[in-house]
Amino acid sequence: MLREHTTGPILVRGQGTAPDWGGRAEPPDVVVETNDLNGVLRHDPEDMTVAVRAGTRLDTLQEALAEYGQRISVDPARAVRGASIGGLVATADAGPLRQAFGSLRELVIGVAFVLADGTSVRSGGQVIKNVAGYDLSKLLHGSLGTLGILTEIVLRVHPLPKATTTIAVSCSAAEAVRAGRALVGAAIEPAALEWSDGTLYVRVEGTPAGTDDRARRVLDLVEAGSRLSESEARAAWDRMAAVALADPGDTVVRLGTLPSATAWLVDLVARLAERHGVDTTLTCSVGTGIHNARLRQAAPGRHAALLEDLRKGLAAGNGTAVVIRPDGLEADFPTRGQPPAGINVMRAIKKRFDPGGRLGTGRFAPWF
Repeated sequence: MLREHTTGPILVRGQGTAPDWGGRAEPPDVVVETNDLNGVLRHDPEDMTVAVRAGTRLDTLQEALAEYGQRISVDPARAVRGASIGGLVATADAGPLRQAFGSLRELVIGVAFVLADGTSVRSGGQVIKNVAGYDLSKLLHGSLGTLGILTEIVLRVHPLPKATTTIAVSCSAAEAVRAGRALVGAAIEPAALEWSDGTLYVRVEGTPAGTDDRARRVLDLVEAGSRLSESEARAAWDRMAAVALADPGDTVVRLGTLPSATAWLVDLVARLAERHGVDTTLTCSVGTGIHNARLRQAAPGRHAALLEDLRKGLAAGNGTAVVIRPDGLEADFPTRGQPPAGINVMRAIKKRFDPGGRLGTGRFAPWF
């Protein structure tokens, strides 16, 4: 269909939960919507795999898998807004569970997609131990619809935990990093380690007995820790998700550093927020070095000024910053900073998959 009827720029749109994620797309000639491309194609509970159409909402899939005591072990904030599996793969989005399970990059075992010229491609397989062919799903993860249009995704599933507990630890960012290292080193295997506004939240999950045992071990290893009630835990995780979701007019930036640089980043953001008069909230995944910064309530131009200084500081510390919500920025403000060392490889891959440059034009601007 694409080969026969289109020759201009093509924009892929799913559930519409991340329209400007990573980069504002240029006006396309054609919009390919995948939100009706939904539903489970195959589910093998014993092999722990499920194949879905790319437009399938994550929350809908989780409900279906829960009937079998299973889940997809990702919890991106956008799930509550109806984000699709294909959209989450394309944006490389994840949530606090990345500490234990990684992102969808680690959970996708097969994909089917369509190139700009209409060619259908399939990569990977239906089982977890699959080594045949090239693992193109890794390339599509985070590609923002610039390499191909996802149509089918095969995922690894995990058992749904029977119990979950959250421990709140009052501490600085530096203390949170040390506590996280201690917990991982003690083989407690926390499902999530998120710090925000002076508190480290430690989530443990599994069987009721195992979860209770690990929660006690967490409390033995940390100071100033307390177990949260179910409602308190839900409220705490919702507050952290709200940083990534934000409100109209807010700017949200996804930051990447070494986990050991978390305290340095927190100090840098705090100093820049005060300098530019911007209300800033930061959440930090202390075990992975992935952070969200939410900028709000500032005079025009201040978000951009803060981000310019932040990028300069991050360049000195080998960090990265990508705007995932640009509401508080002018339309011409670059959502990406300096290109990475592997930019020539990225450009070569783009040319190989989409030689006409038709898919997702502007998503990676100004890199390509």
